[in-house]
Amino acid sequence: MDIILALIAIGGAAALATSLRILREYERAVVFRLGRVRPIRGPGLIFLVPFGVERMVRVGLRIIAMDIPPQDVITRDNVSVTVNAVLYFKVHDPSRAILEIEDFLFATSQLAQTTLRSVIGQAELDELLAEREKFNHILQRMIDEGTDAWGIDVTAVEVKDIDLPQEMKRAMAKQAEAERERRAKVINAQGELQAATGLKDAARLLSMHPASLQLRFLQTASEIAAENNSTTLFPLPLDIWPLHKAIADGAAAEEEEESLAELEARARASIEAAAQPLADIGQRYDADLLSEGPPQNLEELVQRVRRNVGQAQSGQKPATQEKSETDEKAD
Repeated sequence: MDIILALIAIGGAAALATSLRILREYERAVVFRLGRVRPIRGPGLIFLVPFGVERMVRVGLRIIAMDIPPQDVITRDNVSVTVNAVLYFKVHDPSRAILEIEDFLFATSQLAQTTLRSVIGQAELDELLAEREKFNHILQRMIDEGTDAWGIDVTAVEVKDIDLPQEMKRAMAKQAEAERERRAKVINAQGELQAATGLKDAARLLSMHPASLQLRFLQTASEIAAENNSTTLFPLPLDIWPLHKAIADGAAAEEEEESLAELEARARASIEAAAQPLADIGQRYDADLLSEGPPQNLEELVQRVRRNVGQAQSGQKPATQEKSETDEKAD
């Protein structure tokens, strides 16, 4: 009898020990009594009906950081990229996380992967690189909507890395280099503009006070001499150049006038030398035309002119000249 009581006591103690469970602060117990779910228990010490009448499933309430594997995606502008992200979520309803889905961790991972491919595939590469925060919010909202029925709350989604092809990286590097060169040219042009504006103001001020220009010249000369140079430059004032140019222009104008006068004299002498024989010939032929008396009509005058022209072309002397020569021989 004592042995039976001892066995009963030992069995009761063992059953009591196996029926007690201790849950941490961040854990909850989903209890099934003969297959039916009971209210959530925990944290702390809980008691389960022994001999398999009640069974417990532990569910953690802490935030879980899940790494989303790299996904090969083609963006809307047909660029192939590899994107990976990290998902932060927690269970806010242990009963639904156990009852609604078989493995909420695996299901959440698969949903995050498909959502990541879908969202990135609808975006362009420039938007994806420049507005990463916006896509993080879109991913969080869409995944949270999908997992809300499972009792899971998605707290954040962060896109970690966007891997581009090497050709695209080189093209983007060239684009960035060209953009930086453009900015450098713009900055250089703005600097030149500011410098030109400052020089214009300085020139206006120096023109109002000529003595200050001389002082500036002396200061520059002293700075050059302080460097122990063997050669010292003395710049000439800019006012000398207009005077030199005027003198040079006057000398050139005088030379041009002299050359024009000389050419005019030569031309006049040549014309006079060429015109004298023609005048003599004209006088002789005019005398010959009138030697026969005045012409009676226009036709007679034309005949005399044609005869004299023909004699001149053949080398014959006019009739008056021949007659004068004959008279001289007779005398």
